[in-house]
Amino acid sequence: MRLIAFDLDGTLLTTEKELTPENRAALERAAEAGIVLVPATGRFYGVIPETVRSLPFFRYFITINGASVYDAMEERTLVRAEIPWRRAVEIMSWLDTLPIIYDCYMDNWGWMTRALYEQAADFAPHRHSLAMLQDYRIPVPELKAHLARVGHDVQKIQMFFRDPELRLRTMEELRSRFPDLAVTSSIPRNVELNSLDAQKGIALKRLAAHLGIPMEQTVAFGDDLNDVNMLQAAGLGVAMANAGPEAKAAADAITESCDESGVGKAIARLLDAANNPQ
Repeated sequence: MRLIAFDLDGTLLTTEKELTPENRAALERAAEAGIVLVPATGRFYGVIPETVRSLPFFRYFITINGASVYDAMEERTLVRAEIPWRRAVEIMSWLDTLPIIYDCYMDNWGWMTRALYEQAADFAPHRHSLAMLQDYRIPVPELKAHLARVGHDVQKIQMFFRDPELRLRTMEELRSRFPDLAVTSSIPRNVELNSLDAQKGIALKRLAAHLGIPMEQTVAFGDDLNDVNMLQAAGLGVAMANAGPEAKAAADAITESCDESGVGKAIARLLDAANNPQ
């Protein structure tokens, strides 16, 4: 076990977005053992909680579902996988036909049409999701026009639904209509689109290769659709007790829930087993 990657929301962090003392203690113990610790999140780097980002043993970050692998020590991006801006405009033109709101991540920040931004409370009733939308999106008059003006490629397109059945139907249609995209989700009301190359499992493989670590010596923790290929790619994939069925099916093991410090408990068990082989 030389590298451990873990999702943040619903995995390392509690439902209240907190890092428990037990999880932090287990991470410190793993770092002391020389294990590389890698947050792997759908968030962009700037919106990762300071309680996580400032920990001294985190150097590498898989962000935006694998659209970026960032080396915080050298302040440089090791891996980049983005949606060409013209393709993003095409996708958004189709999304405009649906009763949803959507945004995008570009240049490591969130961007959103102002009229959709003003509807955020109707589509994101959970206070943490609403705060993320309101605090980390820059409203612009019209997002497609903004992309055409700046000409920058898009790291992720994210949409929010009020109707759960429409959400499921849309996920299936997106997969058939836009086969060049990875369609995932990280919270109950959202759907996320990335380049096919921007997946956590692919990013984990690229980072492990960069560090000279065989995939057999990696461990990954996750709870939702955007974690599935990372759980499958790792030498050991561990799903949370609160994980969705797809993540549990992809995992090799299940640990306690995010509110029970499941990541910390599993890391402690793995370290104990490594130190006391039978």
